[in-house]
Amino acid sequence: MTDEADLELRPDVRVHAHGEGTVHAHPSDDLEQLCINTIRTLAMDAVQQANSGHPGTPMGLAPLAYVLWTRYLKHNPRDPSWPNRDRFVLSVGHASMLLYALLHLTGYDLSLDELKRFRQWGSLTPGHPEYGHTPGVEVTTGPLGQGISNAVGLAIAERMLAERFNRAGHNIVDHYTYVIAGDGDLMEGVSAEACSLAGNLHLGKLIVFYDDNHITIEGSTDLAFCESVADRFRAYGWHVLRIEDGNDLTEIDRVIDEARTGGEHPTLVVIRTHIAYGSPNKQDTAAAHGAPLGEEEVLATKRNLGWPYDEPFTVPEEALAVFRRALEAGDEAQREWNGTLSAYASDDHEPAAEFQRTLAGKLPDGWQRALPKFEVGGQMATRAASGAVLNAIAESVPELVGGSADLAPSTDTYLKGYGDIACEEFAGRNFHFGVREHAMGSVLNGITLHGGFRIYGGTFLVFSDYMRPPIRMAAVMGLPVVFVYTHDSIGMGEDGPTHQPVEQLAGLRAIPNLVVLRPADANETAAAWRVALERSDGPTLLALSRQKLPVLEPPAGGVAKGAYVAADGDRVVLIGTGSEVSLCLAARDVLSKEGVSARVVSMPSWELFRQQPQTYRDEVLRPGLPRLAVEAASPLGWREWADATVTLDRFGASAPGNVVLEKLGFTAEAVASKARELLR
Repeated sequence: MTDEADLELRPDVRVHAHGEGTVHAHPSDDLEQLCINTIRTLAMDAVQQANSGHPGTPMGLAPLAYVLWTRYLKHNPRDPSWPNRDRFVLSVGHASMLLYALLHLTGYDLSLDELKRFRQWGSLTPGHPEYGHTPGVEVTTGPLGQGISNAVGLAIAERMLAERFNRAGHNIVDHYTYVIAGDGDLMEGVSAEACSLAGNLHLGKLIVFYDDNHITIEGSTDLAFCESVADRFRAYGWHVLRIEDGNDLTEIDRVIDEARTGGEHPTLVVIRTHIAYGSPNKQDTAAAHGAPLGEEEVLATKRNLGWPYDEPFTVPEEALAVFRRALEAGDEAQREWNGTLSAYASDDHEPAAEFQRTLAGKLPDGWQRALPKFEVGGQMATRAASGAVLNAIAESVPELVGGSADLAPSTDTYLKGYGDIACEEFAGRNFHFGVREHAMGSVLNGITLHGGFRIYGGTFLVFSDYMRPPIRMAAVMGLPVVFVYTHDSIGMGEDGPTHQPVEQLAGLRAIPNLVVLRPADANETAAAWRVALERSDGPTLLALSRQKLPVLEPPAGGVAKGAYVAADGDRVVLIGTGSEVSLCLAARDVLSKEGVSARVVSMPSWELFRQQPQTYRDEVLRPGLPRLAVEAASPLGWREWADATVTLDRFGASAPGNVVLEKLGFTAEAVASKARELLR
C-alpha cells in the first residue's frame, strides 16, 4: 500500500480514505478535470466525425465514469475475460462513445484509430456496444431495458458461483456488477420486472447508476415520465442513494463507497447530470441527445470547458497516464487472484478444477450417457419427456440450472431434489422468475454472459412474444441459452386462441442464429436436449407438446441433422414437425391401403437441416417427388421445403385438443387427401 505521508509530498496527487482504512491516491483537481474532459471531447469528436451518434449522455456522465473506472472498477485491460473482474454494463447503449473512450484510455486493445472510425463499416466501435466484437464490452446493449436486466443475471451468477465454490480463506468469486442506466431503461417494462426480481433476491453486489438528466429524444422527461424512481426502487427492496450534482467528484466517490458497503440489498444511485455538459447552446436540450453538436458547437464547448487543444481526438499524455494505471492495477489484482486460486487448488483440487471447467464452458466428460431412452409404443407428451431428460442428466451436468415464469408444473422444468434459488438462498438450481417472461429471458442471457452455468428457462410457446427481445439478443450475442417452450400448438386445447400459438414458430425461425427444435416424440426430445447443450455459439429453442404423443423409434442422429427419414416411400414425401410427425405416419398408413407409397420425414429443425450438405438434403427430401408439409402453425416459410402444406391460417379455438385438431383439419384423412391432390 502506498504510504499516505509520501503521497502528500506530491503536488499532483491527493489522498482519500475509502472504507476499512484503505488509502487511494487521486490526481489533483486540475488533472482530474483534464481526464474527465478527455472523455467528453473524445465523445464529441467521434460523433462529429461520424456525423452520427449520441454525444450528450457521455458528456454528462464523464465525471461518474471517471471516478468509477479509476477508483473502483476491478478489471484488467490486458485480460478482459479475467473471471473475477467487476462487470460494467452500459445499459444506455446509445452512449457507446463513453464506453469506447474508457476502454481506449484504460488500455484495452482498442486504438485511437478505432475511435476515429466510430460507426463505420468493420470498425471495433459500432453504434451500440457489441459483446464479442469489442474487447471489454460485457453485454450488447442498445434496446433499452435489456442491459440493466442482463446485469441482474450477471449479479445472480456471481452469487451462485460464490455459494458453490468459495471456501474459508479462498474467496475466488467476489466482484460487483455496475450499471449505468437512463430514463429510457427505467421506462421499459422489462427493467421493472428484472429489478423487482433483483430486490426480491437481495443482490447486494448490484449497483445501478440512474442518469437523471431530465431529457429524452422528444424533449423533457416529464412529458411521459414524472414518477418518483427512487420511491419505486425502494418499494422493490433496493437501497437508494442520490448524487445531486453529477460533477461533484467528492460526492460521487462517497456515494459509490457507500453503495459498495450498503449491505444485502441492490443499490440504485440517482445521479443528477446535465446532458451535453459544457455545450454553450445545447446543454440540457433534446438537440444534444441523438445528433452531433456541429463543428462550431464542438469548438465552443471545448473553449467553455477550458480544453486547450484544437486538434480533434487529442489525448493529453498526463491524462492518459492516469487512466493507464488500470494496467498495473489490473495485473496486480489478477496476480493476487491467481495466487488465491492456486492455493485453493492445492487445498481442495476437485472443486477448483470444477470451477475452471464450468467457466470454460466445457461439459463433463460422458454426460451424454445419462440421457434416457424411452420405450417405443408408449405415449408421452414431449414436455414430460423434456422434464424426464432434465432430471436424468442433472447429476451429470451440475452447472445445469433453470426455471420457469411461474409455470414449472406445466412446463416440466423443475429439477427435483436440487433446491430453489430464493432470497439469500443461492445454493439451489431452480429459479422462480415469477410471471416475468421478458425479464426471465434477459436474466438467462446475463447468467450465460457471466459464465459458469448452462441455463434454461421455460414458459408457453405463445408467451415467447413477451420474450422476443432477449431471444433476439441471445442470438445476436451467440449465447448458448436454452428456451423451453411448451403447449406448442392448437393441440394444447381448452385454453383457446389466447394460449394456442399459430404464428410464433414462423417468427422465431426467422431469427438468425437461433436453432428451433420441435421434436416429434420423447426420443427426439432427448436428442434435442443433446443438441441444445452441445451448442456453444447461439441459443436453442425447444417447442414441446402438452398432449401425449406416440413414442417412436430413436432417431439415430437425425435430430442433429435437422431432418431424417422416419418411414420410407417413393411416391410422395410427407414432412412433419413435432406432433404432426405421428399424424404424417397415420396418413402414410391411409395412403398405403390405396397403394400409394409415402415417405415420412421428421424435420425438427429447419436451421440444422440447412447446415447439411446438399447431398444429404436431397437424400432425405428426394428431389422430383411431390412434398407436403404438415404443421399446426402458420404456413409462412414452408415453401422452402414443400410444394404444398396442411397448416393454419387462422387462430385456434377453445375445446379439447383432439377436437380442435380435428375441426381445423389435422386428421390423417385430411393429410392423405392433400397428398392425393399433389399426385394428380
